[in-house]
Amino acid sequence: MPQTLEHGYLNTPTLLLPFNIIVPTTITSSSSYANSTAPKTPKNPILNTIDSCWRTNSNWASNRQALADCAVGFGKDAIGGKFGAIYEVTDASDDPVNPKPGTLRYGVIQTRPLWIIFARDMVITLKNELIVNSYKTIDGRGAEVEIAYGPCITIQGVDHVIIHGISIHDCKPGKSGMVRRSSDHVGRRLGSDGDAISIFGSSNVWVDHCFLARCADGLIDIIHASTSITISNNYFTQHDKVMLLGHSDQYKEDKIMKVTIAVNHFASDLYERMPRIRFGYAHVVNNRYDGWKMYAIGGSADPTILSEGNYYIAPSNPNGKQVTKRVVKKDWKNWKWRTYKDSFLNGAYFVPSGYGSCAPYYSSAQSFIAASASLVHALTLNAGPLSCSVGKAC
Repeated sequence: MPQTLEHGYLNTPTLLLPFNIIVPTTITSSSSYANSTAPKTPKNPILNTIDSCWRTNSNWASNRQALADCAVGFGKDAIGGKFGAIYEVTDASDDPVNPKPGTLRYGVIQTRPLWIIFARDMVITLKNELIVNSYKTIDGRGAEVEIAYGPCITIQGVDHVIIHGISIHDCKPGKSGMVRRSSDHVGRRLGSDGDAISIFGSSNVWVDHCFLARCADGLIDIIHASTSITISNNYFTQHDKVMLLGHSDQYKEDKIMKVTIAVNHFASDLYERMPRIRFGYAHVVNNRYDGWKMYAIGGSADPTILSEGNYYIAPSNPNGKQVTKRVVKKDWKNWKWRTYKDSFLNGAYFVPSGYGSCAPYYSSAQSFIAASASLVHALTLNAGPLSCSVGKAC
């Protein structure tokens, strides 16, 4: 059932909640991700709603596409390559114009659905932005996979994309030049900003269990009327502008945007935009915030934000305790920004505003029950890529 609000309060229970597959049977830790400050998977982890859907199955590698059934929130319908073949990345090299079979780019530009996996641990340094086609899943389980030290991922004008279990960091701006976006089209690009993941005019996107840090621009941008998106179980660290939702204060088409931001760990050395939103709607639920240099949640142009069951730890700076920031000097008191059953530590506080319902109104398939904020630390222990090996539960 959809959640409802009366007199500004949420009325819902809060409870505990033709390609060959070749997958390595052991995981070695030789990449720079291993030294990135992201947490390791503890023994006997407490599973959140998304993870309990698949992680306890020791045969996950034999049925990888079952993951596509496990999203919650607005990105629930993102199926990625669920009904496609398995494509294995065996080559970490990159050619933006004529990619070789076996490379990541060759897989993501195909017009047919594909579920993309990796033969071994690898660091992929792209020569220009990676433009992902519709109905693709990039699934890093079973290997330590990094996209780093070059341009990173662009999801533009497409639908049904899942990115799971990879590390995306130290991304650089892309240069103007020719880039292939499908098997039958190559065109000139003006260059990318240096985001880890740029979602532009796209829908039904799910980003789960990724590590994101230290990029030239944002870590995740969701702009130009993108909608039906879930960002979950990710580990964010060492960055300024973390997550932007909405292109500009003049781009009213972003009113259709609906994003669920759930069970993420916003860790050390983050400044702002966790997220910053314009016009659209964000359900920010069961996330852990380990301080911020400027603010945690911000916005402009009358967005709607429901902050539910989050765990906010304010920084030591006495002038930086406020969770929220309105990027405007007046006329914001009618914006619907609500806090419901959040926990505020070390002096953190949230400034609510607006009247009337702020509920996400999920469909029955999208809906889930938020956990108590007291459980967020346990629920986010496994944020970021998981250490998964074949024949064992992750």
